[in-house]
Amino acid sequence: MKKTLTLCFALIAVILQAQTFYFGSDLSYANEMDDCGVIYKENNAPKDVYQIFADHGTNIVRLRLWHTPSWYDNLNSGKRYSNYTDVCRSIMRAKAAGMSVLLDFHLSDTWADPAHQIVPSAWANVVNNLPVLQDSLYNYIYATLDDLNTKGLLPEMVQIGNETNRGILQSEQQNNAGWQLNWARNSALFKKAIQAVRDIETATNKDIKVALHIAGPADAGWLMDGFWNNGVKDFDIIGLSYYWAWHKPTTMAQTGDIIAGLKTKYPGKQVLILETGYIWTTQSNDNANNIISDFDPAYPPSPANQKKWLTDFTQEVINSGGLGVMYWEPAWVSSTCSTQWGQGSHQEHAAFFDFNSNMLPEGGMLWPEFNYQNLPSSTSMPNDADGSSIIITSSPIQGANLIVVTAKGATLTDSNLSLFDQNGRLVAHTTSNTDGRFEWSVAVKMSGIYFLSLQNKEKSIVRQLWLK
Repeated sequence: MKKTLTLCFALIAVILQAQTFYFGSDLSYANEMDDCGVIYKENNAPKDVYQIFADHGTNIVRLRLWHTPSWYDNLNSGKRYSNYTDVCRSIMRAKAAGMSVLLDFHLSDTWADPAHQIVPSAWANVVNNLPVLQDSLYNYIYATLDDLNTKGLLPEMVQIGNETNRGILQSEQQNNAGWQLNWARNSALFKKAIQAVRDIETATNKDIKVALHIAGPADAGWLMDGFWNNGVKDFDIIGLSYYWAWHKPTTMAQTGDIIAGLKTKYPGKQVLILETGYIWTTQSNDNANNIISDFDPAYPPSPANQKKWLTDFTQEVINSGGLGVMYWEPAWVSSTCSTQWGQGSHQEHAAFFDFNSNMLPEGGMLWPEFNYQNLPSSTSMPNDADGSSIIITSSPIQGANLIVVTAKGATLTDSNLSLFDQNGRLVAHTTSNTDGRFEWSVAVKMSGIYFLSLQNKEKSIVRQLWLK
């Protein structure tokens, strides 16, 4: 029997506003885990991992972008992740679940952190030619965001580099020579990268928040002095990493004081915890060594204490005027796949799922739902307070699918509609020149989940459809 699948969505796209508090999760590994056979569950019932997070209050998804992670070619199936194609797939999933997106430009082919800031191999031959390197950086960021905008996938926030305490875009020789921070070079690169984002804002007439990223609250003061005194001022957010295991003895309270101090010293700038994490067990479920090995004695590892550590820390951030807290890789569970260093996950003991990939019923997943004091009145501001909505229906017809888009109080004129498969590949594209209602007949090769992106001057939305 043919079934008509009707999806009615009020447009609830989250926008960045002052009263918004962000409960974020980095889900960069989620696609890879799905492809490696992981079946995420809630109450032991299979469920889409992005929907699990959305249903429990996550309102922004952080996604890393590597330039050319060719090392994946000799790993597992040889499929690359956290490259541009994979990021498109992730952004579609996040937006279809109603969450905003932070795109993390790692500006490397692999992990970037306080000890590693190696330039992408594509730019290695110009690493010592600052004007050419600036030009490469600008073009890369601009082209990436421009193409995402064309697909209706522009992120609401970007960060320039990842844990950039030692600078960005260093040669391998420079990186391995020990600590060095050339502020003249570093600031020139940051300013060029930020300019690319601002130029995209102008070209698209859309707002994108720009974040810097510093590892460790205790280092934020002198590093922000370095940025500011060298002219890097056109950013919106000071981003921090805070893990008890690596940043102790800095306490939650001291981190709150640092947040408040940064907001006072840099008026108009927000402070956001871009990374944190806490273990729920000291056990391991695979052959990959876990990267977090220590815990706060006041919170001995358990699912309940993982949540309590997060809620206590988040309350401190709220009290200090912080913009939000983002958790690093809470869906990186064990699988049959391998990393560069071992089979499995290096984070399964700090994920929000047990060793059977079932959501921990008392764990960190529930942290956004806690009854916080002084929480801003809204954590998710709809940009359609006038009641406008878009209704999307999908029904099989002979040899194709009929997609009907109906606008209530919104326009469909000059709307670009793009249909993508689960891997982010463009399946079909069309333009609507009608207002109020638009019909589109689309044939697909395989039945399954697809993503419809609709974009015009007023709206930019992504919705998930089942097509035959």
